[in-house]
This record gives sequence, C-alpha cells and structure tokens, in this order.
Amino acid sequence: MNASPPLPRVLLLHGIWMRGITLRPLARRLALAGFAPEIIDYHSLMQPPEMAVARVLRALQTGEPAHLVGHSLGGLVALEAARQAHDAGIAVGRVLCLGTPLTGSAAARALGQHRLLRYGLGQSAAILQAERHALPSELEVGMIAGSRQLGLGQYFAHFSDSNDGTVAVAETRLPGLALHRVFPVSHNGLILSPEVAATAARFLAEAPVRP
Repeated sequence: MNASPPLPRVLLLHGIWMRGITLRPLARRLALAGFAPEIIDYHSLMQPPEMAVARVLRALQTGEPAHLVGHSLGGLVALEAARQAHDAGIAVGRVLCLGTPLTGSAAARALGQHRLLRYGLGQSAAILQAERHALPSELEVGMIAGSRQLGLGQYFAHFSDSNDGTVAVAETRLPGLALHRVFPVSHNGLILSPEVAATAARFLAEAPVRP
C-alpha cells in the first residue's frame, strides 16, 4: 500500500512587535485547508532581520520544500530568504505577503524622525524604512492588503489614501506580483480573517512545491 504524499509545507513569519503565537489562527486555517504550517518565531527588535532569514533558510533545508507566508515585516524576511534559497539551489514554492510595505513604510519612516519613538523599530528599522524591495524574478509572489483604517501607524504616517491603519495599500503594490487582493480588514486583522486565509490557501494550492 502506497503511503500518502506529505502535506505541502508552509512557513509562517510574523511582523514587528509580534511573536509566533499570533499566527496560530492563520496556521490552524491553513492546516484545515490541507497544508502543514510551521511558525517561524524570531526577535524582530533585538536581532537584525538577517538572523530571521537564516532561521528560514535552515527550515527550508530540512524536510520537504515549502511555501513562505509573511505578515508585514515577515513578508520582507520571507522575500529575502526566498531569494537566497533560490540562489543556493534550495527549492521554494510561492511567497505570499500580508500587508507588507514593499515600497517602504511611511509609518516606519515617520517613527524614525520622532525624537522619543525612533528606537521603537529596533534592528528592523532599516528594512522597513527602505524605499523599495525588489521581487525575486524567479519566484511567484502574491500580496493581500487590508483597507480597514485601524492602527496606530496612521497617526504617524498621515495616510491620504486607502490603508489598513499601519500600511497604505499603495505601499503593497509592485509590478510583477502574481496576486494582489485587498480585503476590508485592519493590519493585524490580516492574520485573523477567514477570508484572507482562504485566499492564501487558494494561491498556494495553485502552485505545488517541487524539489
């Protein structure tokens, strides 16, 4: 009797000021959709993003190939890890970002100019304040953004267009995205929404991960 093939792996990465436990609702929904989610926990303030990237690369090297899903800062970590993995010949599936500021975060830049709050981004400041993050041309990258204006970031960035309270929808757009969807949820609501999880599952299921 042939053994059942392993469920497709999905590595989940949280955003700044958060920890892996916050991704459990999303992980649970992806598991129900037929995936094997694994949460990658890291220190977003005390350690540089490079250490989180290294943790993802180690996870990709052990076990079956995997998709990557990153919320906010986690999406930037996922993109860099996917780029390095591809260059090293390590198989990676699709990358899905949730509310990730691909053109840089206006809220993070505003915090950086605040005398008392400039250190609140810790060692993740530079990656969040960068003006543009290139998409790896060899991989398919999707984006799900939010448009419910609920979050402290709006008070620093003073958004003039659609945003999720922390990241503007315009900051999530770049040419070359395989998917861009906007849901009426807040920045943190992106990891709690059943609709976002269902869309994520469909996007990942369209491209099986192959060694």
